[in-house]
Amino acid sequence: MANNNTKTPKQPVVVIASGVFDLLHLGHVKFLEKAKRAGGKNAKLIVIIARDNTVEHLKGKKPIIPENQRRALVESLKVVDMAILGLETLDINQVVTKIKPDIIALGYDQTQMLQNVETYLKTHKKSPIKIVKIGKLEVDALDSSSKIKQKIIEKFSI
Repeated sequence: MANNNTKTPKQPVVVIASGVFDLLHLGHVKFLEKAKRAGGKNAKLIVIIARDNTVEHLKGKKPIIPENQRRALVESLKVVDMAILGLETLDINQVVTKIKPDIIALGYDQTQMLQNVETYLKTHKKSPIKIVKIGKLEVDALDSSSKIKQKIIEKFSI
């Protein structure tokens, strides 16, 4: 299905994107639209939702919205073909082996993930897999979960 250069026009290009997707906002939607577009007309977008424990480990706090709800919200988006919960081990090898993506789309703030993926692909000779970096999307003033949280604090602080 994926990882070969002899795809027929009917076989979709598999694109994976990942993230926390806490307090879903327009910036998330635009990121996912660009990720899918990177795969072309018949792309299939699979989104990996970070687990609550993974987010707590990486960011020092759990997300506001629980992982199952974040997954369901992301999967309900028109642009998303499938949303799955990530592995708590953050093992890129298991993700690549299971999903067999053609493209891995990364957000502007996923610098460590970019390094991990590049190292993995070089080490394991997975050259047919393409990495696409999606730049910061200037949507509006509330284009990140932290900006939304800050706005709520400002608006409702006594």
